[in-house]
Amino acid sequence: FQMATSLPVTAQHYLECGTEDCEKNCQFYCNPCHRQLCEQCRDKHQKSPDTKNHEVVPFLQHKRLLPVDKCKLHPTRNADILCNECNIPLCSKCTTMEEHFGHKFVDMEDIDAEKFAFCLEEISKIQEYFLPTSKEMKTETDEDGREVKKIMDGIRNSIKAEAKSLKDLVDKVTSDKLEQANTIEKSLLTVLKQQEKTYDDYNKYLEKLLKEFHGYLPLSNFKVLLSANFENSKIQSIPETTKPVPPVFTAGQFTYDDVSKLLGKIDVPNIKPDKRKIKPMATSSTQLKPTGKEMKQDREKSDMKQTLSLSSSVTKVREYTIPDVDSVYHISLGKSGRLWGSDKCGNLVQTDLQGNLLLKIQTSGRDDGYHTVTQDGDLFFTDIKNKVIKRITQDKTITEFIKTGDWEPISIHSSHINGDILVGMIKGREAKVTRYNKTGEEKQNIQRDNKGQGLYKYPHYITENINGDICISDINKRAVVVVNKSEQHRFSYTGQGSLFLPYGICTDLLGHIIVCFSNLINNKVLILNQDGQFLSLLLTPQQGIYPRGLCVDDENNFHVGQRNTNTVTVYKYLQ
Repeated sequence: FQMATSLPVTAQHYLECGTEDCEKNCQFYCNPCHRQLCEQCRDKHQKSPDTKNHEVVPFLQHKRLLPVDKCKLHPTRNADILCNECNIPLCSKCTTMEEHFGHKFVDMEDIDAEKFAFCLEEISKIQEYFLPTSKEMKTETDEDGREVKKIMDGIRNSIKAEAKSLKDLVDKVTSDKLEQANTIEKSLLTVLKQQEKTYDDYNKYLEKLLKEFHGYLPLSNFKVLLSANFENSKIQSIPETTKPVPPVFTAGQFTYDDVSKLLGKIDVPNIKPDKRKIKPMATSSTQLKPTGKEMKQDREKSDMKQTLSLSSSVTKVREYTIPDVDSVYHISLGKSGRLWGSDKCGNLVQTDLQGNLLLKIQTSGRDDGYHTVTQDGDLFFTDIKNKVIKRITQDKTITEFIKTGDWEPISIHSSHINGDILVGMIKGREAKVTRYNKTGEEKQNIQRDNKGQGLYKYPHYITENINGDICISDINKRAVVVVNKSEQHRFSYTGQGSLFLPYGICTDLLGHIIVCFSNLINNKVLILNQDGQFLSLLLTPQQGIYPRGLCVDDENNFHVGQRNTNTVTVYKYLQ
C-alpha cells in the first residue's frame, strides 16, 4: 500500500469539502462513505438517519479508500474481505461458501488501516529515534577519530621532540670530541714544529761547517790549512728527537635497539574497549526528566490536543501595543506575560501585555526573526554586524553566547523540545541552518538536499514543529522549506499561484504551520498541516492587515505584528 511519505507530493492541494456545491475547507472524514466533510456538512451527515451511525473522524485520522479489486469467483462483486484462515481476499458471497465455514473474516479497510498505522509508527521510529541516534553515533565516531588524530599528532610531536633532544646531545658530544681531537693534534704538531726547528738549526750548523772545510781545500789556502787547528772542529752529533704517538679512535658500540631504548616508546593499553552507549528509545529525548508539574502540563497538553480542532472562523481576542517601535516584524513570547518585539530598524523592546516598557536595546537586527525566548526565560538574539549570538538573562545581563565565524546569523529559534538553538545563517550566496545545544556546541549543519542542491537562499524566519521538523520562511526562495530532524527535505510550500513572499512563521500544539505572506496586492495569514497541505486562510486582505511577525501563546491564540503599526492583534482560531 502507498505510504504516508507520499503526502508532501500533494502538499499544496487545497482540501475542499466533498459535499456537492460546498467549497469550504475539509476538516473531517467519514470512513464508511469515504467523504471529505467540512464542519457544517459533518453535522448534517451525523444528523441524517442514514448516516448518523457512521464513523466521522478528523481528516488526518481517516481510513483510505482502497482500490477496487474484483472477486475471482464472483466478478460482479468487490473483494473487500480477508479470510484470516486462508489469507485470501473474498467478497461477501464467498464467506457463505462451505470451504470458508467457521473461518474468521476481517474488513480489508481495517487491515489497511492497521498496516498503514504500523508503517506510520515505524516511519516515526526511524525518523524520531533510529536515524537520529545512528547519526549521533556516527558523529561520535567522527569526534573519536578527531580525538585519535589529535592524540597521535601529540605522540608524533613527542617522538620528534625527544629525537631532537637526543640529536642535540649527540651533536654536543660530537662537538666536544672533535674539539678534543683538535687539541691533541695541536699539541702533537707543536712538538713536531719544535723538532723541525731543531733540525733546521742543526742543518745550518752543518752547512756553515761544510763551508769552512771547503775553504781549506784550495792550494792558495795551503798556509791556512797548515795553521788550522782541527782538534776543536769535531762535528756535533745529530740531535735526537722522538716520534709522535698519535691517538687511536675506538668506535662506539651501539645498535638500533640501544638507540631505541634511549627514546620513549608507544604502548597500546591492553584494555578491552568500552561499547558505545545506545540511547534507549524511551529516553531518546535530550531533555531532563520532567518534574511532576511538567508531567501534569504534558498530560494537559495531550488532553487538549485530543479535543482541539481548527475552527471554521477566526475571532479577534484583544490588542496590545509595543512601545518605542514603529512596526512589529517579530515577536518572542516569554514568561509571566512578558514579550519581546522588534522592528526593521534594530529596536528590540521588552514589554508586558499592558504595554509597559521594561527594556529597550539597539541591535543590528533587520526585518527578520532574529530573537527567541528560551524555556528558562532568557532571550537570545543575533548580532548580524559582529556575527555573534548574544544572550540576555532575566536580570538584564547581556553576554556573548556563540561566535558564528564568517556566517551572518539572521534568524534564531529556541527549541521547546530539547532546548537546542536553531540559527539561520548566510555567507555570500550560501545559506544554512545550524543547530547548537544549550552550551553553544555545534551539533548539526543543514545546507543541502540529497542531490547536493542548496535548501535555502535567505532563511529569515525559523521555527520548529512538534515532530522536530525545522520550518524555514525563505523570502528569496519564495517558499516555506521544511526539513526533518534527520536533515531530510520533506517539502517546500510555494503558495497557490500568486507571488509568495513569506515572513513570520510559527507552529502550534497540533503541528499546524502558520505563516504570513505579503506581496503588492495580497497580505494574508494561512495555515498548513505538518505535511504541507494548505488548510485555510486565517486572515485575508479584506481585514486590512500587513502581517509580518507571528507567534502562538500558551492559550493557543496567535499574535500578529504588522509593518505599519506597533499594535499587535491576538486571534483565536482553534476550538
